[in-house]
Amino acid sequence: MLTLLLSVILTFSSPVNDVISLAGNFGEPRPNHFHGGIDVKTGGVEGKPIFAIADGYVYAVTMGVGGFGNAVYVRHPNGTTSVYCHLKKFSPQITSILRRRQVEKQQNGGEIRFRPTDLPVAAHQLIAVSGNTGSSQAPHLHLEIHDTKTWDMLDPLDFVGDLITDGFAPLAHGFMAYPQDGEGVFNGGASKQSYGFSAHHLNREFTAWGKVGFGIWANDYMEITYNRYGVRKTQLIIDGDTIFSSDLARIPVQSNMQVNAWGDYEHFLRYKIWYMRTYLLDGVTLDALHTDERRGIFDFNQQKTYQVLFLLTDYKGNQSQYSFTVKGVPTTIYKKNKAKSILNTLHSDRQQYFQLPGMSLCIRKGYLAEDVTLQPTVGEATYSKSYRFLGRSCKLFRYTPLSIRLTKKVPDTSKLYITSDAPSNQFLGGTFRDGWVTGKARELGATYRIAYDDTPPTINPVNESSWSSSKMITIGVVDGESGVASCKTYIDGRFVPMYDVPKSQWLRCDLRQSPIAKTNGNHEFKVIATDRRNNQRVYTTTIKY
Repeated sequence: MLTLLLSVILTFSSPVNDVISLAGNFGEPRPNHFHGGIDVKTGGVEGKPIFAIADGYVYAVTMGVGGFGNAVYVRHPNGTTSVYCHLKKFSPQITSILRRRQVEKQQNGGEIRFRPTDLPVAAHQLIAVSGNTGSSQAPHLHLEIHDTKTWDMLDPLDFVGDLITDGFAPLAHGFMAYPQDGEGVFNGGASKQSYGFSAHHLNREFTAWGKVGFGIWANDYMEITYNRYGVRKTQLIIDGDTIFSSDLARIPVQSNMQVNAWGDYEHFLRYKIWYMRTYLLDGVTLDALHTDERRGIFDFNQQKTYQVLFLLTDYKGNQSQYSFTVKGVPTTIYKKNKAKSILNTLHSDRQQYFQLPGMSLCIRKGYLAEDVTLQPTVGEATYSKSYRFLGRSCKLFRYTPLSIRLTKKVPDTSKLYITSDAPSNQFLGGTFRDGWVTGKARELGATYRIAYDDTPPTINPVNESSWSSSKMITIGVVDGESGVASCKTYIDGRFVPMYDVPKSQWLRCDLRQSPIAKTNGNHEFKVIATDRRNNQRVYTTTIKY
């Protein structure tokens, strides 16, 4: 496929030797993020060759960063960067330079960058072998394409879509009606209601009055798999007027959390089904979503029959339509009598501070999808009070500052940090000043407190007695408090790279591939592990090699 970007024409090829079969596509709604690429099947096994999809150069590799596991980043002259994730290992050429850089930087995991002249690659040149590293649930290749300048996520099918066969149109399973609070009713009710699509056109006539939004539960499919995918384009058309449309071709990384506000996150948490709204909450700013000044809310204000149509289209242009009619019936609309504290209400369109004794939370403009009335609870913890702001999950679009006052003297204030229980014992940073610890928060439904960590990580040798005979060194490094920040390994004072063992907390080194010469004598092996509060543990032993 020929793709033009920044006036440079590149030919894009397949990242695998087999027919491209997808386990997931771009933009699928996931809790707290959009799926940022395509998942290419590798036959359920590891070890398949992975190729660069276009000319360029290897800009970086990462090991154990985020959920990508081992990943290769290739920059292309058209202004894009392709990212290949969950890899088992890198090509020999990349591995050779990577090992030298790791020794120079004394770095095991993380990111290693390269110069443009270090590792140039051509389209369909081997760069790695597929695997199951990182947060992968089964062996596959996760392929992403980004705008190099903005790092916006781009749909890889816009680059390699011609290599994929797909003749199936998306299917809708149901729609949700969202009467607006105090402004509308649907089928006589003021609460949201869901209805299944038993056919492409529902013969049942619905009723409405006032302002109503809609949402749709739909998936795309392909004939060569049984997987479900996200829908590339959605349109809501009422009486021939397009009041909402979406086209998931580009998504800014920083907008990932907005998936919870476009989709009905509350419904997903309960039923594991995504209804994607065809209207916009006040704080939603995704460029992929388009409405007029009504923001996708329709006003049923005439005594007539309205024609409602959902139009679903996939990348290949396969299209399906789902329709029903709504009769405008004048109905009395009652405002819900909600107890609402002005002091506890956070607004999506302004920056605010929410404070309780011993706590201050800053909510910046644009971090909320809609106004939220907090229901704070305060408890007891070891080094501070504990604070929870809401009795349900509500994630901010970005991290925001949170300060908590210290209530117990500690020997070393540099060991303090903010933690939350979602997930358990999450490290959220911490700077101590004038009796307060300032970290960050994102989930209003989590419980926050100050924690203290003066305990270094634990280093566990794995099958140490077999190291000399197997020539394989394996260690486990864990820290159950602030978490491991770095781990450095040395033989006779010389840094030796070690690599993550997938789906474990182990690091492993094959002595035969290390820079240490075999002498059949004794060598000192040393591990220095440091956590995020700068507690350090040193482990030393003798190996024969």
